[in-house]
Amino acid sequence: MPFRDRKIKFAVVGCGHIGKRHAEMIDRNEECELVALIDVKEKENLNISNYDIPFFSSLEAFLESGVEVDVVNIASPNGYHAQQAMQCLEARKHIVVEKPMALTKLDAEKVIFKALHVHKHVFAVMQNRYSPPSVWIKDLIESGVLGKIYMVQLNCYWNRDERYYKPDSWHGKKDLDGGTLFTQFSHFIDIMYWLFGDITNIHARLNDFNHHHLTDFEDSGLVSFEFVNGGIGTLNYSTSVWNQNLESSMTIIAENGSVKIGGQYMNEVEYCHIKDYKMPELAPTNPGNDYGAYKGSAQNHHYVIENVVDTLKGRNTISTNALEGLKVVEIIERIYASNKN
Repeated sequence: MPFRDRKIKFAVVGCGHIGKRHAEMIDRNEECELVALIDVKEKENLNISNYDIPFFSSLEAFLESGVEVDVVNIASPNGYHAQQAMQCLEARKHIVVEKPMALTKLDAEKVIFKALHVHKHVFAVMQNRYSPPSVWIKDLIESGVLGKIYMVQLNCYWNRDERYYKPDSWHGKKDLDGGTLFTQFSHFIDIMYWLFGDITNIHARLNDFNHHHLTDFEDSGLVSFEFVNGGIGTLNYSTSVWNQNLESSMTIIAENGSVKIGGQYMNEVEYCHIKDYKMPELAPTNPGNDYGAYKGSAQNHHYVIENVVDTLKGRNTISTNALEGLKVVEIIERIYASNKN
């Protein structure tokens, strides 16, 4: 039966905070049906008893089960994303992949090649694009209101401490986490790429101030670069902020004015002064409400699921395609490589 005449069947791999968010958004959508949940942990320890659907302890067991599914949402630890994407594509399923799409450009390219070969979609999750300030700034830039872009400063200052990097967690482990830019700040690199395009002439200085006993990688960095389309930029980031998140902000200095969006998750317009321009009233953005970025950065997941449904039913196109997911991985890879150089 064509997608347009029936509900689209989803399964979710990984039942942590974000995986539960995927399941919730699928369950709420009248055009979706959640048919299975998959996680290596015991079901009793996952707080998913509200779902009366089959549960599997491995992706292999699910794919061999014969449960009918159209889309598999991959919300497992970062290091498994590419491998599980390949398994699902091999089984001829569409996939939704949480950020990052992979931990290397090479693995992301393999996923894209496989998807093209089996004629299946890869939806990269970059839900921060849907926030009202992001949509507004995108329109400002594309309409030419700001004119030439001179400088962009992206600041991401968060807290990640023992409450987050627990001994039994995959967070902080190089092979499963990948690094601070992959796990914490890839959404903001995606927003920067979405708005201004690719970067070049990258210079990074990374440091590990207070996470030696918690992670296998840096907790802070200063990165400078040039935009291929013109202008210069910096990315300053840290997870060393004491006790709670400080901000995620983007300041744009342009030919016709200046703009800053801030708040913990770039969810507030803090400054707007543009020649012959009146700031419109934006729709409210739900704030984050807990330790970590789960609520703040995950609040727009329903748009991601809606886009999957609209795309498969032929009503729209993919809002964040696999090539954009690959580009974010490649930019992060180049930033880390520039630090080694």
